[in-house]
Amino acid sequence: MRDGPAPAIGFPVTLPDLSPDQSAAWDRASALLAGAGIDMAAGRADPAGEGSGEVLAVTGKAGSGKTLLLAELAKAMQAAGVRVVSGDWEGRTRGRRTLAILAPTNKAAFVLRTRGVPATTIHRILYSPVYAPEFEALAEWLAGDGDRPAETEAFPEDVLDRIAAFHEQMASVPAALAAAGLRGSDFITGWKRRDDPLDIGFVDESSMLDQRQLDDLREIFGALILFGDPAQLAPVKSEGSARMVFDRLPAPDVLHLSRVHRQEADSPILDLAHALGDDGLTFEGFERMIEEAAARDDRVVVPGRVDAALMARSPVLTWRNATRIRLIHAFRAAYDAPEAELLPGEPLICDGLELPLKHRKKRLDLEARGLVKGAQCVYLGPGRKPGFSRLHVIGAEQPQVSAASIVKIEKPGEEDPFLPFAARMGAVFLHGAACTIHKAQGSQWDEVQVFGPDLYAAARSGRSDAGQPLWKRLAYVAVTRAATRLHWVTRYALARPQGGLSTADLEAPVAPLELEEPAEG
Repeated sequence: MRDGPAPAIGFPVTLPDLSPDQSAAWDRASALLAGAGIDMAAGRADPAGEGSGEVLAVTGKAGSGKTLLLAELAKAMQAAGVRVVSGDWEGRTRGRRTLAILAPTNKAAFVLRTRGVPATTIHRILYSPVYAPEFEALAEWLAGDGDRPAETEAFPEDVLDRIAAFHEQMASVPAALAAAGLRGSDFITGWKRRDDPLDIGFVDESSMLDQRQLDDLREIFGALILFGDPAQLAPVKSEGSARMVFDRLPAPDVLHLSRVHRQEADSPILDLAHALGDDGLTFEGFERMIEEAAARDDRVVVPGRVDAALMARSPVLTWRNATRIRLIHAFRAAYDAPEAELLPGEPLICDGLELPLKHRKKRLDLEARGLVKGAQCVYLGPGRKPGFSRLHVIGAEQPQVSAASIVKIEKPGEEDPFLPFAARMGAVFLHGAACTIHKAQGSQWDEVQVFGPDLYAAARSGRSDAGQPLWKRLAYVAVTRAATRLHWVTRYALARPQGGLSTADLEAPVAPLELEEPAEG
């Protein structure tokens, strides 16, 4: 018998239309959740116990229905009375069962949110925002914990309607309030480290996790369900092996989804990705398949040159670091970017934080705002203080920030990067016009350029990864980063852009939140 408040009663769940392998995964997940006191079939959630620490993994290649299964499980849990919590607002959860849906990167979490799944990043769930008292009622209303606030001069009926509509679409309290013209500093007064353990966790893109991260999550959550793609590349820091975290789980705890689903309009991109599973396929044969796909479908393109204009929003994917650096140099030259400064619209990738441990609050602020290692950003211009940059953090719930920055631009053949400007400490950035395929995992763009000559070099190297030719794993990850169109570049050449860089495609910035540089001492 569990102690605590009376059980939350939802309503019986109508099962979604699932394939046989999805149904098997659903049954196994239901058993895990039932053991944790959440009966989805009956629509009932008992008060939380101590948690078993059990971990289940659902694996499958692109297009196998992992995201659909995650979303349907989340819906069924909510119908049973489970509350979804995120990094933007937690509300009153005492005595309630909760679910956190996590992704390793801002972009991966953003992709889930656009599909109606209220996801947040692993970093963000570790912190809880502190809301100004006058905005708590708004947040509680959006989260379903309170009544609609009365109309005020600041929030007339049409504004409240707009806030509610935006929250319905994006499942984000800060984003909904930002849609009403509010800045983060208007309603969030600070951040606090989460002290209490969490209940149930779903982790998407779990192929990116290393063992230490999984161990940390197991300490926080009572039960975890991982969703991952076994055909991707293992984390670089995977203890010298190419194994993923779900490869270390007992066989009964890993459910694999076969590819039995297709997009409504058959995807030539997914067809190419899955063709890489053919043991007899050579690199030359794969390139012929790409050319044949391009001849019949405009969602696959085989250009002879890299498109500089596309590089501004989606990096060219390479295998070799030297290729990445040469392409970045060519991109900047194509836009006549001055060596000593950045142009508004240049892409950046956060490479971590250079902050001493004593500046814990500063680190917390930067991470909570989305400036974590791997975050993709666009430079908007200099900040009001020397060494500060105004940035658009792609995929963040409040994308416009201003932060102390250290920007590194690497050059071909030079060991030390050039620093166009640098604060004394803050967020570190590399140029984002090109990135390695390893670093692209967990992200997706509408259009992706893959640098074919690098994949050819990987094929010629004869190297393998987890028993598979390395070039096939690289190609699989690179190809599946493209949501709508794949560009397979065949030559070392770059097409000059027709115009200059712009930021007009980004959200019009509400006055950005200034992230102050920490005082020394």
